[in-house]
Amino acid sequence: MWLTRCFGFILATTLCHALLLAQPTPYAWSGPARDGGTLAERFPAPTGFSRNINQTPFATWLRGLPLKAGVPQVTLFDGRLKNFQEAHLAVVAIDTGRRDLQQCADAVMRLRAEFLWSNDRRDEISFNFTSGDTARWSAWQSGQRPKINGNKVRWVNNGSNDASYKNFRRYLNIVFSYAGSHSLARELKPVADPRRIQPGDVFIQGGFPGHAVIVLDVVENTAGERMFMVGQSYMPAQDFHVLKNPKADGVWYPALADGTLRTPEWTFQYRDLKRFANP
Repeated sequence: MWLTRCFGFILATTLCHALLLAQPTPYAWSGPARDGGTLAERFPAPTGFSRNINQTPFATWLRGLPLKAGVPQVTLFDGRLKNFQEAHLAVVAIDTGRRDLQQCADAVMRLRAEFLWSNDRRDEISFNFTSGDTARWSAWQSGQRPKINGNKVRWVNNGSNDASYKNFRRYLNIVFSYAGSHSLARELKPVADPRRIQPGDVFIQGGFPGHAVIVLDVVENTAGERMFMVGQSYMPAQDFHVLKNPKADGVWYPALADGTLRTPEWTFQYRDLKRFANP
C-alpha cells in the first residue's frame, strides 16, 4: 500500500512538472539578465491613478516585461554605446540581435509577435512588407520563403516545416529586413480618440525614415483621465528602452485629444496614435 501511494505521488508530481514545462513561456527570448523587476513593479501609477483598466492580454503581457537592473546605458546592436543616453529611465531585458535590423518599428513588431507567440496565438503572427505583400509566420513555418526581385515578392516552397523558436526568430529578421514604419503605419488602425489610449497602441509616423514608439502601460484616475508610458528602439538598432517624459519627471505622459507629443528623440502628433487589431 505504501509503495502504491508513493508511486502515485511520484507519478502525479512528474505529470504536474511536465504540464508546467508544456505551458507557454511568457517571455520566450533568452539573453539579458532579468534582475530589474517588471515594468509595473518599477514604475508605480502616479498618485490618484490606477492600473484597473485595459486588462487585455497584450496589456498584461507588456506590464510584465522584464527589465535590466538600474538604468544601464543603451547599447547598439554591435556592442557600442549609443551617443545619446538621456532619453530613458529603464532598459527592457530583451536582446537586440547582432545585425542592424531591430530598429523602431521592428521593435514594435518584435514585441507584438513575441506576445502572440507566447500566448498560443501564433497563427495571428503576420506583417506586411513595404511592398504590401503579406509575410505570415504560418507560411514561413511550413517552409515557404520569399523570393524578392525589386518591389515584387514571390513565395516559394524551398524550406522545411520548422515550428521552433529559432526559426521564428529567422522569420522576424526577414520581416525586419523588408518591413518598417511605412508598412506598419499602413497596417495599423487609427485611434479615433487618443484620450482612450490603450497599452499596445503605437505612435507612428511612416516614412524613410519614420519612427514608432509603443505604449507600454496606461493608468487612469476617477475622472477618466489617462496617462501612459512609451518605449522605443531607434536607429541604429539598439536596446529597447522606456522613455522619460522630457516635459516632466518620470515616464508618464498625459493622454490628450490632440496636439503635439514630444518624446526625447522624436515629435509626434496625438493623431499619430494607431492600434493593432485584436489586442
